[in-house]
Amino acid sequence: MKPYPDTINSEEQLEELLSRPGDSLTELFFPSDGDLLILGAGGKIGPSLARMAKRACERAGSGKRIIGVSLFESEEYQKKIEDSGILTINGDLLNTDFIRSLPKTENVIFMAGMKFGSSDNLSLTWAVNSYMPALIAEYFRLSRIVAFSTGCVYSLVPVGSGGSKETDTPGPAGEYAQSCLGRERMFEFISNKYNTPVSIIRLNYAVELRYGVLVDIALKVKNKQPVDLEMGYFNVMWQGDVNDFVLRSIELAESPARILNVTGPEILSVREVAIEFGRLFNTEVRFSGKEAETALLSNSNLAYSTLGKPKVPACQVIQWIAQWINTGGKLLGKPTHFEVRDGKY
Repeated sequence: MKPYPDTINSEEQLEELLSRPGDSLTELFFPSDGDLLILGAGGKIGPSLARMAKRACERAGSGKRIIGVSLFESEEYQKKIEDSGILTINGDLLNTDFIRSLPKTENVIFMAGMKFGSSDNLSLTWAVNSYMPALIAEYFRLSRIVAFSTGCVYSLVPVGSGGSKETDTPGPAGEYAQSCLGRERMFEFISNKYNTPVSIIRLNYAVELRYGVLVDIALKVKNKQPVDLEMGYFNVMWQGDVNDFVLRSIELAESPARILNVTGPEILSVREVAIEFGRLFNTEVRFSGKEAETALLSNSNLAYSTLGKPKVPACQVIQWIAQWINTGGKLLGKPTHFEVRDGKY
């Protein structure tokens, strides 16, 4: 029997699936009562990750507190997260006084960052993506830290290469990606200076039914708009699997910092995915441009060797998304701009 349904028909069902903890995560949380602080918990991934952590604690009978910190978009949104049993703190992580007011927990997940609009405000981009991590890493130097990063710190690679590995030299294109590499370096510096255990997660890309690369392609097809083929290949990973990998990477944190690529095992073709959406929507697909010989791709075999393979394949997510869009499911309206090749977001 599959661990996931054939269709997802409501946001409640979607949220339950995105936050459903597996046995390995529950076992990880069983012996430990050390609290978990999630910085940037109000973004696209944060709420479901926090809920998964809380549900794993409940299954394990752990007294660990899950605390979400963010500049929440509204009191209603913050209360929705609190209703899951998660403690919340509203504040600006660029404010040093606010940072010093936060509890020093045993475990910290850092998710805050800036991408879209980064080219229009480069100083803020660097402040959020590099300066803020330095402040956070210093303050939480006695904690175990998992820090989100991005596969954008790599160069574009030949499609036949299988994707960039953690041992490859970074080659970030554009100041957004450069500032993300700066974020990594700040956590690495503190890890080396204080022997702080750190895991750095190079994510590329999380997807679910309301946003993500697959939704971007699906909407182009559904709306009969041309699908750009220049960035012709990509990786994705179901957000529920991302949450599981990130939470279990707490136990993998070490000094010097450990770097892990987190993405799905498939190298997906934009053309083939668009054609499949065309079949599911019963509509003709239009294309523009042609596939380049390189793409932004990551190889996650190192993560799989310790955390196992993702549970949900991309083909299943494609079917879910088509059904979700066809029935008018809610969308976040936040395109990923995955087709950008010069790093200017």
